[in-house]
This record gives sequence, structure tokens and C-alpha cells, in this order.
Amino acid sequence: MEAMAARHNRGTGAIVDGKAAAIAELMLEVAQCFFRIRALGQKTGLITSWGGGAFGFMRSLALLGPLTVPQIAQMRPTSRQRMQRLADELAAEGLVEFIDNPKHRRSKLVQLTRKGAARYGELNAQLLAIASTMGTALGEADIRKTAEIVRQLSDDVKVRSERLR
Repeated sequence: MEAMAARHNRGTGAIVDGKAAAIAELMLEVAQCFFRIRALGQKTGLITSWGGGAFGFMRSLALLGPLTVPQIAQMRPTSRQRMQRLADELAAEGLVEFIDNPKHRRSKLVQLTRKGAARYGELNAQLLAIASTMGTALGEADIRKTAEIVRQLSDDVKVRSERLR
């Protein structure tokens, strides 16, 4: 009887299997975690006050090299305009620079400056310092498995989103 009650979706009256209910719960927990991470990121400077991910933007450039603003926007579920605003903000701070793109005359490449690479290193160290104090009751294998599960679900969401375009 308890199993049947756990499968009943009170909001819609629909019967949902246990796996679907578990995935829905995980999605809601990840969303809640995201908002908490974003708030912490804003307090620590990893995320700008208006929500742009300076660290993530610089991380993309550090890992992949120079990219166009549209390429960076395509990697994230965000608009080109939002990424352009972030690129301009980072350029104004001397953290990135726009360089000629041999493949496209009008779409400049964005790359980290030396100052930007140093700042990225500082932010990455800060992230690792924060991360080292979290999840103390969890083992590394559990954390890596959870990250893989979230990555798989994220990929599924991406595929579904692309189908809706």
C-alpha cells in the first residue's frame, strides 16, 4: 500500500513510476542546489552580481582556447547578447581581449589576457578551497557517481531542449 501511495502524484492525480518520481525529485534538488551555488558564487565573486558567470566564461577560454561569443553562448543555455555583455565586462576589466578571427572577419575571437589567466587561476583556487570544505560526509566515489548522474540528466535535458527549437 505504501508503494502505491508513493507513486501517486498528488498535484495531478497521475500515477508515476518510482524512477520518474526519483528523477523529478533529483531535478528539483539540483535546481535548489543551483540557486544556492549561484548565491554563494555572487558572494565570493565567482559569479557577477547580475548573474553572468565570469568564472565559467573564463574557464571555457582556459580549457578550449579562443572562442567567439556565439560559440560560448551555444555551450550554455543562454543568449549571445548575455555572453556579449559578459565578454565586454571582462574586457573592460582587462581579463579578456578580442582578437581577429581568421575564419570570420566580423566575429572576433575572445581570449584570456595574462591578467585574465591569473584571475581564472585565483578563482579556480577559490572554488577548490570552497569545495574542500563541503560534502565532508560523502566519499569521493559517491561524489563522482553523482556528478556522472547529473551530467547524464543534463545531456538528456539538452537533447530535449534542442528538439523543441
